[in-house]
Amino acid sequence: MTLRIGILTVSDRSAAGLRDDASGPLLTTLVEAQSWEVVKAGVVPDELDVMSETLASWADSGSMDVILTTGGTGFAPRDITPEATLRVIERRTPGLVEAIRAKSLKITPHAMLSRAEAGIRGRVLLINFPGSPKAVQENFEVILPVLPHAVDLLKEHPDSEAGHRL
Repeated sequence: MTLRIGILTVSDRSAAGLRDDASGPLLTTLVEAQSWEVVKAGVVPDELDVMSETLASWADSGSMDVILTTGGTGFAPRDITPEATLRVIERRTPGLVEAIRAKSLKITPHAMLSRAEAGIRGRVLLINFPGSPKAVQENFEVILPVLPHAVDLLKEHPDSEAGHRL
């Protein structure tokens, strides 16, 4: 199955051209290594309206199955990616971020400072990652095994629940 992915980097400095985006391109590499398609990638500043409008527009476009964000998930005053995500999703998917934090806590106690969110809008899954390339790599590895099945369920593929029955 080929997943169609959107990658949105949230960073004031990268959006202003003051710093190269390292995490977005890394996510692109990780996604393409799975033979999945990066349909759209972009960089936006830490502005609630810009983020939420971008996420909603991408999710509603019908061109993506999953949107991955990187950046803006911490405690800094401008870290508002989770708020933008909560503004646009219709259903939360807490198991994804719980699994990410559980795995990350084995690596660093700073994982408990993550405010990342994940959820569903229509038939699109949105997941927040931190801005650190190291954390992006680790977080992607956690969700990788379940992404195809999650998308199958969202698309209501006939065989998607076959393994759930006794």
